[in-house]
Amino acid sequence: MFFDDDDELIGGDDRLVQSTKGEYDYEENVLRPKTLDGYVGQTKVKDNLKVYMSAAKRRGEALEHVLLYGAPGLGKTTLAHIISNEMGGNLKLTSAPAIERGGDLAAILTNLNEGDVLFIDEIHRLNHSVEEILYSAMEDYALDIIVGKGPSARNIRFTLKKFTLIGATTRAGMIANPLRDRFGIICRLETYTPDELKQIVMHSAGKLNIGIEDAAASEISRRSRGTPRIANRLLKRVRDFSTVNDNEKVTLADAKYALKQMEVDDLGLDEVDRALLRAMIEKFDGRPVGLETLAATINEDAGTIEDVYEPYLLQLGFIARTPRGRMVLRGGYEHLGYKMSDKQLKQISLFDKGDGD
Repeated sequence: MFFDDDDELIGGDDRLVQSTKGEYDYEENVLRPKTLDGYVGQTKVKDNLKVYMSAAKRRGEALEHVLLYGAPGLGKTTLAHIISNEMGGNLKLTSAPAIERGGDLAAILTNLNEGDVLFIDEIHRLNHSVEEILYSAMEDYALDIIVGKGPSARNIRFTLKKFTLIGATTRAGMIANPLRDRFGIICRLETYTPDELKQIVMHSAGKLNIGIEDAAASEISRRSRGTPRIANRLLKRVRDFSTVNDNEKVTLADAKYALKQMEVDDLGLDEVDRALLRAMIEKFDGRPVGLETLAATINEDAGTIEDVYEPYLLQLGFIARTPRGRMVLRGGYEHLGYKMSDKQLKQISLFDKGDGD
């Protein structure tokens, strides 16, 4: 989190348009579809998974291990629930940081039954020693444990029941090659279109008994940054405004008013995004600025800027990464209503000639 020029707090862990899980996700299980047919979007991934699961069922085997990667909030955990449900196994949920030692992983694996699904979130953060134990478990369905130390040490192998590991990550490039190679199915999840998000909003509204106008659902989906988790979160917050106004259903006027009060603009940018763009334009006059310098300027962690704030701004074409640093592009100036100076236009022209990374 950081402060603006008036020393008021901006951002923080409760940022409404963040795509990571937050305090308002307690209703998430209610909103999750139970089958692939009820899962909106990700058409290629769904079509392929249907084939893989059908083939595995015909062979009477467990589904091969699945790696799901993509930005937060796109439905990786939901897909794990669906795979478990359609394959008829129980789902065990955990996250990589929670598995601190090899013994923790061994306890989880030995308690799995035939056909169960083990879901490990943020799998790229697995401890190296834990990761090595996972290799034989995935490949041979066996658990190798070293007992004792020195010359008296011996290896004991436990046979595991056939299970499916589903790994989820937002950083596929950080997964070690030996681990990645052991996944038989690798699926990349893409951001959603406004029409797909509208279907999700309407479905979620029905599940939560929220009356909503078609136009209001469209407005929410348009500002949801292509992410179902954000769409559901905005829906619930818009519902709050509508309830306080004693409206029977969420109207377009309710949605626009609520989103304005929450400072979520037409493209889904909030005050955090806009403050980041303003800092680059006003304090550095549009010149490329290094990540560490930018982080110090807005009093924010460099990793948070890179992982949380930048991806959507890059996707919109509002900023660019160049060898000399970050810079705001024409779209960013126009969105905030800034008129570009000759110097800033020259900076953009240098980028257009191939200064990008």
